[in-house]
Amino acid sequence: MKGIKKSPTAESLYLEYSHQTEGCIFPLHTSVALFLLSYCDCKVFNVYLVFTEENTDTSLLREALSQDVDIQVISRQDVPPIVQNCCLPAVVEKSDVFCRAGLAVVLRHIIQKSYEAKPSRKEILELLGFKKTCLKACAEVSEWTRLCELTIPLAVENFLQESSDQSPAIPEEILQLERKLSEPVRVHNDDKLRRQKLKQQKTAGVEPPSGKGKAKGKAGAQKPSKELSGSSKSLELKVAFSKLTMQDTADTNREPSHIRKAKASALPPLEHVFAEGLYFTLADIVLLPCVHHFLVIICKKYYEKLEQFPLLTSWYQRIQEVPKVKTAASKWGIHFLCLPELLNSESKPHLNSDEVTAVEEPSDPLFTGGPRPTMTKLTLWISVIAFICCKQKHF
Repeated sequence: MKGIKKSPTAESLYLEYSHQTEGCIFPLHTSVALFLLSYCDCKVFNVYLVFTEENTDTSLLREALSQDVDIQVISRQDVPPIVQNCCLPAVVEKSDVFCRAGLAVVLRHIIQKSYEAKPSRKEILELLGFKKTCLKACAEVSEWTRLCELTIPLAVENFLQESSDQSPAIPEEILQLERKLSEPVRVHNDDKLRRQKLKQQKTAGVEPPSGKGKAKGKAGAQKPSKELSGSSKSLELKVAFSKLTMQDTADTNREPSHIRKAKASALPPLEHVFAEGLYFTLADIVLLPCVHHFLVIICKKYYEKLEQFPLLTSWYQRIQEVPKVKTAASKWGIHFLCLPELLNSESKPHLNSDEVTAVEEPSDPLFTGGPRPTMTKLTLWISVIAFICCKQKHF
């Protein structure tokens, strides 16, 4: 903010600064990028805030930015020609001949450059998820990327603007995210983890869900949300936070016979700890500023609506436990809310066995994006190839 000179060896990151709404002085895409820069402690970019309106007030901006933040403020006409027609955020290489644009592309690039600068911080690279594919598919083909990158930020920004006039409808995209968090988690080693969870439940005397039919009565119904919010951390939480701290939680003891021989349909589903499943990823970084500003308005003006989002509020509280998240968020004006336990375990939604089956066996095998299992698609292609080979032999 004090006439910082451009480093000739660094890439340039251009972020939009166009409007100010209640409690949110940055556009959400800009908030997400700044939050990631702070979380990664990334200082390898020349960062610019680009004004899209000439009469934009900068008083709140000066108050929000700390003195040690290396950011320059420029107008739209001062950006390089290659960026003029791009939707921000955008990153331009020092030669000014190659530009990366779009939120997911830019964020993935920030992670890669941050890890190259600090290879010892392996948790930065882990943000890209399993096989480094988190938000890699473009929004045009991936429902999950489209939800995180485009529709949720846009819906929340519209909600923030409308909330000052009258009681707005809850964005459908937020409700969709709540439903996503209720789906069973599928990961590459989920059979092993689900057997460990079954063993954990048997040891604790919890009746696991049967593979056939619905649970009978409230006493026998599974309450997965109670496990994640309990004082003793569940298997999912242990696995998730061991990944963050780079600790090995593998169970070296041989599982009992009845656990090894249990059918897959009898194994309990894994629950969401973070947005894509068990592990903290870039998707959580993208969603946090959006969900935070949404919850600020809900708690301030429409508190009674908060009970519609038990899983989202649990995720919001859980993400505060991730190392460095609170520090990085507060640097850009995101001060976490202290949400109470709104609902008891009986009123929290849970999946019965029929719903689990419906999620685990999708009727549409085509790729729709997001954190989806790959075995269904692989099996489909093997069947197609085998069919073609049989036809060729007949001819």
